[in-house]
Amino acid sequence: MLADLALVLLDTANRVLTLLLVALGLAVTFGLMGIVNLAHGEFFLLGAYAHVALERLGLGFWWGLLLAPVFVGAAGWILEVVVIRRIQDRPLDSLVATWGVGLAIKQAVVLLFGPASHTVAPPFATTVAIAGTSYPVYRLFVMALALAATGLTILLLLRTPFGLMVRGTVADRGLAAATGLPVRRLDALAFAYGSALAGLAGAATAPLMSVDPQMGVGFLLPAFLSVLVAPASGAFGTVVGAAVVGGSESLAATVVSPVVAQLLVLAGAVLLLRLAAGRRYGRER
Repeated sequence: MLADLALVLLDTANRVLTLLLVALGLAVTFGLMGIVNLAHGEFFLLGAYAHVALERLGLGFWWGLLLAPVFVGAAGWILEVVVIRRIQDRPLDSLVATWGVGLAIKQAVVLLFGPASHTVAPPFATTVAIAGTSYPVYRLFVMALALAATGLTILLLLRTPFGLMVRGTVADRGLAAATGLPVRRLDALAFAYGSALAGLAGAATAPLMSVDPQMGVGFLLPAFLSVLVAPASGAFGTVVGAAVVGGSESLAATVVSPVVAQLLVLAGAVLLLRLAAGRRYGRER
């Protein structure tokens, strides 16, 4: 009984921390730019396929893990410079544009790698005994990597000049531009960093799941919900949101099917957002 409980809790923590990596990238871009990036799930996908491609080139697992987020971050920077900044003031256009970019990424992946799934071998296949159950060491590594990336992001936003400029731009974009802050450059850097976090999540989880053109779909909606559950709390709110959404989904999946679990979490998130909107409307009146 204890072993089963430990396994459920470890798998839940793994899901939450992986979701947190994806959601943090969305929190940075959505909080700074107000962009709903529907291609974010495809950046996760791109990170996994970049890892596959780099391993095929003979660079090995660790170089693939290191370079994949760099590649995805560069792709995010190009997307922001070429597309997003030209339509940033038109939310519907940016929504449609990022959705189209996501479709284009999927089709490019199918053309280059084919529609079949691919696998990435973990660098180590050992297990460790935890509370009477054997758990893969690589899964623990992914959890530690997610915690490290989260801590680095929080430190970047709270303890660096870049983070100060980002927080100032989020607080008042017009005033930040009027005082001379390079708002456009901050947009590009933030979008690239958020994309790189999604790419890191995809590269890190590639050995844990099937790498196929649809793998990003399962993370996009939960990541958005994680950001929207606590939209005014920045990175810390995203941590709480990922814990609530990812934890609820994972625990519910142990009782019912994963599909039903996703529907339950979606319904709960919609209800929570509706109640929050009702409270804001009541205060405004």
